[in-house]
Amino acid sequence: MKKFTLIIASMLACLFNTQANNVTVTTPSVSGQNLSFKISWENSWNTNYAPNNWDAVWVFVKIQDCATQLWSHANLSTVVGDHSAAAPLMIETVSDGKGVFIRRSAVGGGNISATNITLKLNVPAGTYNYKVYGIEMVHVPTGTFTAGGAGSEGGQYNATLIDAAAQSSGLTAATIGGSSVGIPSTYPMGYNSFYCMKYEITQQQYVDFLNSLTYTQQATRVDVAPNSPANTYALTSNGSGNNRNTIVIQTPGNNSALPAVFACGASTVTGYSNGDDGESIACNKLSSADVWSYLDWAALRPMTELEYEKVCRGPMPIVANEYAWGSTDITYYYNANGYLTNALMPTEKFTSTVSNGSCLYGVNSSSGSYGPCRVGIFATNSSGRSSAGAAYYGAMEMSGNVWETTITTGNSNGVAFNGTKGDGALDANGNYDAATWPVYSGTNGVTLRGGCWVNTAGYAVMANRSYPNYNQSARAYTYGGRGVR
Repeated sequence: MKKFTLIIASMLACLFNTQANNVTVTTPSVSGQNLSFKISWENSWNTNYAPNNWDAVWVFVKIQDCATQLWSHANLSTVVGDHSAAAPLMIETVSDGKGVFIRRSAVGGGNISATNITLKLNVPAGTYNYKVYGIEMVHVPTGTFTAGGAGSEGGQYNATLIDAAAQSSGLTAATIGGSSVGIPSTYPMGYNSFYCMKYEITQQQYVDFLNSLTYTQQATRVDVAPNSPANTYALTSNGSGNNRNTIVIQTPGNNSALPAVFACGASTVTGYSNGDDGESIACNKLSSADVWSYLDWAALRPMTELEYEKVCRGPMPIVANEYAWGSTDITYYYNANGYLTNALMPTEKFTSTVSNGSCLYGVNSSSGSYGPCRVGIFATNSSGRSSAGAAYYGAMEMSGNVWETTITTGNSNGVAFNGTKGDGALDANGNYDAATWPVYSGTNGVTLRGGCWVNTAGYAVMANRSYPNYNQSARAYTYGGRGVR
């Protein structure tokens, strides 16, 4: 018989109301192999008109063996009937059992109030503690789109139709252009359907990730030793915080045996990860290995740069020099605390009026007071695609905020990727180990897309490929990312 044991937050940093931007998952209860909880989130949709898609939450479960204290990924049943969701939601299973998608079962829109969910686990006999995680996603349907640019975008592809024939036969280097190598049919070009994270990885999501790792794994995924003093900033080599990254050591680890407890700690006077600590800010200072290790742990995968263009443009025709929202409109915003209301909170927003082409770009300063902002910061109940800065299928900040880390078509390491998904586990040193993902060395298959809060507007142009073979070997204040499945 398994048991559910509450874990004291100060010891093991369990968040029983786990939030990923506006997703809330309540404390789960377990009976035999059935795990039950309530889930809620805001601004859900399922449309039967353009863009003909829906949003969803990728839900996965981690279990901690009470004998070893180690966390691992829990498999779920792949049989739809083994799970249940109260109206208006439904469960969509995946073939590897690494999680489920929870989404609206019918056309509709609005907030999802706390709704009962029961999932059937497929885990060995034992005594465990449980954590349930939720990541907001948007569905990108199967369909034809056009990759490339038609203006002054740097390094852009030729205007190339990506259809069933292209996906099944591949593309030659001459056809796709843009200093790309030939692209085989096994490379995910974006024609086939997939889910994309609605937002960039947030600081709280990265904290949740760190707090399920061993001491040795943590040491690889942060910039300071996990046994550093409390309140040491984790993703800055000198241990002092800047550029709005608030991740700190809450409780130091112990001599490579006991892992540290990490938290968002912008305002430790009121406690850690307490709603005013930058939890919803896009996580910067991440290398490609950090991003991809997070994705492997979450049983997601990296996005290819062709999929990036599909998410942004959808089936619409090319607009020369367009941004992710499909026009050349762009409005510049300073992204420092003095220009924000409710800074560091889930309701963080700009003091100025949101305009068409809303984008975080062009600060051109590494001053510690500047940095990325809350994910989804421009979206309101009345905003349109341009004023929200949204991509065609509803993903946010595909232009601006932090760079998107994608898999390149610019070298053989990149195009060897065949869409292998993460399995929920890292190697003993805390590195991703999924097959066909580019090896983390040299020109390792990384492309940076979408620009960031520092760079000029030209880098935020959707088709810009100024870094087709980028060696992202270090953490920087402009790097972040998201994943797909």
